[in-house]
Amino acid sequence: MVSAGDLKAIHKTYEPPLVGEGDGARVLRFIGGSDTGLPTLDPFLMLDLSSVKLPNGFPDHPHRGFDTVAYLVSGKKLHEDFKGHKGELNPGDVQWMTAGRGIVHAEMPASFDEPARGFALWINLPAVHKFCDPQYQEFTKDQIPDYKNEENGMSAKVISGDVFDVHGPIVSKTPTYLLDFRFATAGTKYDHKIPAGWNSMLVIFEGAAKVQDTDAVLNSVNTAVFEKADVEQVIRIEAAAENTRVLLLAGQPLNEPIAWKGPFVLNTPEELAQAREDFDNCKNGFEARASWNSEIKNLKFGRTEKQE
Repeated sequence: MVSAGDLKAIHKTYEPPLVGEGDGARVLRFIGGSDTGLPTLDPFLMLDLSSVKLPNGFPDHPHRGFDTVAYLVSGKKLHEDFKGHKGELNPGDVQWMTAGRGIVHAEMPASFDEPARGFALWINLPAVHKFCDPQYQEFTKDQIPDYKNEENGMSAKVISGDVFDVHGPIVSKTPTYLLDFRFATAGTKYDHKIPAGWNSMLVIFEGAAKVQDTDAVLNSVNTAVFEKADVEQVIRIEAAAENTRVLLLAGQPLNEPIAWKGPFVLNTPEELAQAREDFDNCKNGFEARASWNSEIKNLKFGRTEKQE
């Protein structure tokens, strides 16, 4: 039985600002930057929710030192990188990319008419893994397990972490929960345990919900961030509308120094400067950049062949 003392304290609630990103795109930014509700939430660096259609998108850009996660809610998104990896994401699909020592990739919506709507998450890597080789974990909707409660209509897509006996497929170098809860009926409650010392938050992205037995209703796209605790505690979600969806994000802090500028996240200013030099000079993981341009960045022109 969960008592009131077992519930995590709410640190703050807020609605994210709409900010410019990529090539003409606008995103709701929940984490990241000084003008948002939350500059960082260790180990999370950035969390966006975008709804983007061509000609806008996220053409060729680099990363070093962290994981990028794309979780598509609706529409279709295409991706491509300078190591030859390419594909598409459809609703419910996940791409979990470890940039490691370096990757250059592009992400573009597939349509001028239907927007690609989904989350983009940046997760910091421990120093010991920042220079690993790039890696991918990519799963279609059907490969991501579901938890279903037939009695109350609550279900969850378990991407990373656990919901009762259902375990997500992602193996993260930074321990992380990423869970998409669906509540068919208003009034349905669910309690999720958060490990001691972890940071955590909820994003209501469809419908409405109450948290921690408060009366305040959080509508889409409101966010609740919780206080970190030295003991295991619980996040309680109560659907306040039919067909509510809530993203639960939680992770173990790295408690490491951060040197961050743009697409590079390292531990020291010297490493950050080296990342810029490596990218500019196509070395130390960025060698392929010298001869690579994505095809999908040209979707904005209504074609995929490379521009001369």
